[in-house]
Amino acid sequence: MTQALRKTDQVLTVAQMQAAEQALIDAGTSVNELMQRAGRGAGEIVWRMAAGRKVTVLCGPGNNGGDGYVIAQLLHERGVPVRVVAPIEPKTDAARSARALYTDAMAASGMGISGAVFVDCLFGSGLTRELSNELAGLVEGLFLSHEMAVAVDLPSGVEADSGQCLDRLGEYRATIALGAWKFAHFSGPGATQMGRLHLVEIGVPKVGSGAYLMPRARIAPPWLGAHKYTRGLLAVIAGQMPGAPMLAAKAAMRAGAGYVKLFTPEMPQGVPSSLVVDTQALDVSLEDPRIDALLIGPGLGLGEDARERLRLALDLQLPTVLDADALHLLDYAMLQDAEPENIVVTPHDGELRALCETFGVTGDCKRSRAAGLQAATGMAVIAKGADTTVHGEGELNGETILTGLFRPAPSWLSVAGSGDVLAGIAASRLASGEEPFDAAVQAVWLHGEAARLTGPAFTADDLAAQVSAAMAALR
Repeated sequence: MTQALRKTDQVLTVAQMQAAEQALIDAGTSVNELMQRAGRGAGEIVWRMAAGRKVTVLCGPGNNGGDGYVIAQLLHERGVPVRVVAPIEPKTDAARSARALYTDAMAASGMGISGAVFVDCLFGSGLTRELSNELAGLVEGLFLSHEMAVAVDLPSGVEADSGQCLDRLGEYRATIALGAWKFAHFSGPGATQMGRLHLVEIGVPKVGSGAYLMPRARIAPPWLGAHKYTRGLLAVIAGQMPGAPMLAAKAAMRAGAGYVKLFTPEMPQGVPSSLVVDTQALDVSLEDPRIDALLIGPGLGLGEDARERLRLALDLQLPTVLDADALHLLDYAMLQDAEPENIVVTPHDGELRALCETFGVTGDCKRSRAAGLQAATGMAVIAKGADTTVHGEGELNGETILTGLFRPAPSWLSVAGSGDVLAGIAASRLASGEEPFDAAVQAVWLHGEAARLTGPAFTADDLAAQVSAAMAALR
């Protein structure tokens, strides 16, 4: 499915990170040593970014502030002009020790301070409430008076587990994670503010968190004796509007399935010659025993006819992708007659909220709602958006994966029809024989890779046309 998982791919909650650090301490590594590892590792990255120009390090009262003092001392040792702004005295022993070792300029406020790089070490991953007006103003002032901003562990104002923005943020040039990735680096509104992501290792072992930054997917070519049916027959079920399902079918034809058929009430215009169209009654079309997977939802509609088409599809209990209108029609009774462990749903945030309301799921952020929906229903969930995550159950290198997170895909994906392309790719991977979680992960990778290959300002048709090139890139 993907490259091998590495220890550095795990994503931890704040509580898991604290427990991992405590395990290191219990094994004989001091807090001061961990701070030196983290601070000097981050300092190396800041040093390269500063390139000899003026740096300001904002240090808070906790251990994130202590990391900041270590960063500042490393820069001072290397001759970089650096100043620490410390509005609050250190409150932990490790932070006080780090401050005692810092020997360069220091200020209590940011008044009149400017430079090339602002390093935010105010609170990091421990923040759970809004900043005071005074501290928020200090961060904003330093942000605006420097050419670039770098966050250490997390930007001040981002909650680590949910990725929620507790305060107004600008976009950082880079964020340096310490010890392990946190959920906010890849999910939630704060993930869009992180800039380039770096990870500094401090010796944190594998925790078995179930959440991982997914390695690059690997998709093998068909076996030498393959033919169109062994590669998988995918049925794309249309409804009121033929454009969206035809777009999904175009993507699916390029994502590995050997045969894609469009089941539609009427023959649409502009059908590619390579796409087979079936206009029979849906119950008749679905009698084909060679069908391996289904896609239903794009252009389906929300009326009674659409509901009946969805019911017929789910009654087959085949691997199925549900997208768009199908996500608003799906209910508990329909799912009872299906095999939810064979289903992949692809909701954006509004569709996810609707599904959670239908199935009685709550959560404080998109990621937790998606995880809750998966746990409540058994369906694999692609919670799509700028911070796409995949929820289900996969296995790689002996590790159980419950949540897959991804580095940001190109923002040009924010175009009408992009979701139809993603649904077509996921359904094609299901038809090819992949398990739902694996098909979902591969679809996210192919979607992002196709966007990178397409370039800027593309249409969804352009994106679909690049899926086969994305397949080649992931071999």
